[in-house]
Amino acid sequence: MSASADIAVIGLAVMGQNLILNMNDNGFKVVAFNRTHAKTQEFLNGPAKDTQIIGAQTLEELVASLASPRKIMLMVKAGPAVDAVIEELVDLLDKGDIIIDGGNSNFEDSERRAAELADKGLLFVGSGVSGGEEGARHGPSLMPGGHKEAWPHLKPIFQSIAAKTDAGEPCCDWVGDGGAGHFVKMVHNGIEYGDMQLICEAYDFMQNGLGMDNEAMQATFAEWNKGALDSYLIEITADILGFKDGDTYVVDTIMDRAGQKGTGKWTGINALELGIPLTLIGEAVFARALSAIKEERVTASGVLQGPAVQSTGAPSEWVDALGEALFAAKIISYTQGYMLMRAAAEEYQWDLQYGSIAQMWRGGCIIRSAFLDDIKAAYDKSPELANLLLDDYFRDRIHETQGSWRRVIGEAVSRGIPVPAMSAALSFYDGYRSARLPANLLQAQRDYFGAHTYQKVDGDGSWHHTDWIGSGSSVSSSTYDA
Repeated sequence: MSASADIAVIGLAVMGQNLILNMNDNGFKVVAFNRTHAKTQEFLNGPAKDTQIIGAQTLEELVASLASPRKIMLMVKAGPAVDAVIEELVDLLDKGDIIIDGGNSNFEDSERRAAELADKGLLFVGSGVSGGEEGARHGPSLMPGGHKEAWPHLKPIFQSIAAKTDAGEPCCDWVGDGGAGHFVKMVHNGIEYGDMQLICEAYDFMQNGLGMDNEAMQATFAEWNKGALDSYLIEITADILGFKDGDTYVVDTIMDRAGQKGTGKWTGINALELGIPLTLIGEAVFARALSAIKEERVTASGVLQGPAVQSTGAPSEWVDALGEALFAAKIISYTQGYMLMRAAAEEYQWDLQYGSIAQMWRGGCIIRSAFLDDIKAAYDKSPELANLLLDDYFRDRIHETQGSWRRVIGEAVSRGIPVPAMSAALSFYDGYRSARLPANLLQAQRDYFGAHTYQKVDGDGSWHHTDWIGSGSSVSSSTYDA
């Protein structure tokens, strides 16, 4: 086998197969490999038949078929499996060869792998890949990071297979060093958790607050998708609500117990470590956890009372307000996600380009939406923008929609309809716009029971301790900022 192939992909599950077919469609010669060779043959004789895709039976054969520098993309399960494949490849590769992890890996694993492979003279890229099966086949959002020396070799392939914006720009660019690519993908997934939960809360309000049927809800989401809420998740929600099996709406037959793969949890954990108030996404993760205790909730529903049910009014009086509330909360979801990326860039010394990230998410990925054009415009106008809420466009949109936002949340609370993400978003907004919060009392409490000290509003930044009970000591404890 001649060393002429452009890239190899290891792992022939649905994402791996579709990425290979996408690369082939764009003129690249790809080597396919799976640990179970029968699966490779099945792929070659099936979807890859009559293409220039070739298969390899062994890793040695795979390496021998690649032009230098060799580019090998791993599409295997995140975790130990990635390390196992890398370990097998290392002794077969030469200095300057490139290993790409395209799985849903934790960014800390990518940081470690980049350092370990650099010591061996190999280049590592950890790339977020979003868009699911359809995106992989016809154009995903790609978020590569790691050793930048690898990017010139990968750029023609990645930007060719990536989704394109309406202006034809690829939804793929270099993100940053180490684990930056997988970090940005993690934040993407956290925002995805938030968006999905907000949509579910709007659905719950329509169904249990307004008494709307599936047909009316489907029409509402379809209409929303023509305006400011235009997005993939709104679009598929309309499709889901209208989908029937015979005379039965399929969504009504699905158990209300949500699963998760862990990326939303990782986002929340990292936010806690960096001291970023990622409240909306945190509530979205906890909402899934609450849904998982189905049996306990069923028991509680027969024991615990809620408010007396009263008429909310005609759906026509509420649908526009609900759409505005959803849009306002969505702004907060992205605001918090960008706050986390900004903190991570400082902590890990990454040079993240925030407008470019918005463009990467504009097409191909799960959170793709027209809304991202406005985020890109905000950061193009002001690359050092500290917070999306301080951009003129987002400030004005929040001002325009917050009345509806507050009204919807108030009504949901009065009727006992849970809106954890939507209300957490509003609490964050009200906290962020407050020049003074009650944390002065909290800090006084900490100093009272633990001598944790405090700073004075008219002071020089130094720390003070009060003997609150008249018999304490002057010794103070250490403290830190969140």
